[in-house]
Amino acid sequence: MSRKLGLTAASAVLALTLAACGGEGAGSNSDTSNADPEDLSIGVSMPTQTSERWIADGNSVKEQLEDEGYEVELQYANDDIPTQSQQVDQMITQGVDALIIAAIDGTALSSQLQAAADANIPVISYDRLIRDSENVDFYVSFDNFKVGVAQANALLTGLGIANEENPGGTATGPFNIELFAGSLDDNNAFFFFDGAMSVLQPLIDDGTLVVKSGQTTIEQAATLRWQQETAQKRMEDLLTSSYNDGSIVNGVLSPYDGLSRGIITALQNAGYGSAEKPMPVVTGQDAEIASVKLIADGVQSSTIFKDTRLLAEQAVIAAKAFLEGDEPEANDTETYDNGVKVVPSYLLPVVTVFADDIQKELVDTGYWTAEEVEAGQAD
Repeated sequence: MSRKLGLTAASAVLALTLAACGGEGAGSNSDTSNADPEDLSIGVSMPTQTSERWIADGNSVKEQLEDEGYEVELQYANDDIPTQSQQVDQMITQGVDALIIAAIDGTALSSQLQAAADANIPVISYDRLIRDSENVDFYVSFDNFKVGVAQANALLTGLGIANEENPGGTATGPFNIELFAGSLDDNNAFFFFDGAMSVLQPLIDDGTLVVKSGQTTIEQAATLRWQQETAQKRMEDLLTSSYNDGSIVNGVLSPYDGLSRGIITALQNAGYGSAEKPMPVVTGQDAEIASVKLIADGVQSSTIFKDTRLLAEQAVIAAKAFLEGDEPEANDTETYDNGVKVVPSYLLPVVTVFADDIQKELVDTGYWTAEEVEAGQAD
């Protein structure tokens, strides 16, 4: 996938302006401020290789850091919390000069972060906010509340309900929908769900949308570790328990493409996707190639595209700033409270992709090729 990670860290020439970010203990590492990048190493801890998104993130961060001259130690933890803890411990022991961490469980790394702080190693939380620790120096992510808002708007657009994103909608409902959420140990799952419900709850309250299962809380809708199989099983159970009276599902809020594919499999196995029983509107996130193919084929309705090349770029900019004795520029210093401190953050925008948007947003930008979209898999 390296060829599609072509956005380099060249834009790191953007001024690394000092910001009153409130980082505690970071940005003062005099041992690295005058060092050559080739003499410094950065540890990168990613949660899993079961998602193509995280593989792309890891590769992009590593490539862009190496383009800046840094030595990079990249590790994947295979969705196992003790493995990630051990890997981060090892990076600290080996003497990395900075850490970029996408946590499996945002509350499980407190001792590792304390060890990093004691060694004056700045910690950048990558996409998933690390919680319950003062030793998180910076956070790079997308505007995750807006991701949820965009997913909810995409669901309404697919159903034909008028809103600001779909002013021409004429459908009035009622529509049967079901809600899925991410893993409760991932702080982002709450932002996604809260953002979506800020749009959907008024329509649930007035009867335009009906959640037949009655499962409307994040605890009821959660999917441990974001597993596709878990989402498929829950969708199967919902169909059996709540739609055995001949009623049909019209839409499903799904916060991630992997979950969307599991949900779609359950629906197809139950006979959805025919003229008599149309496939419900199913949302998603991350523009994974298998789901982009499903969108192009009219099976999945939409996905939220978060360009991980740009996210990796911001992580590189932040790491470089810390290692040069500065603090990275934050564009949000209020939103991301990790339970101990508000972590200074840099948030990136997101794009909703329907079938008509694939060419412009994904192919023309070089994220996927037309051939990959046609095949439904990366070269």
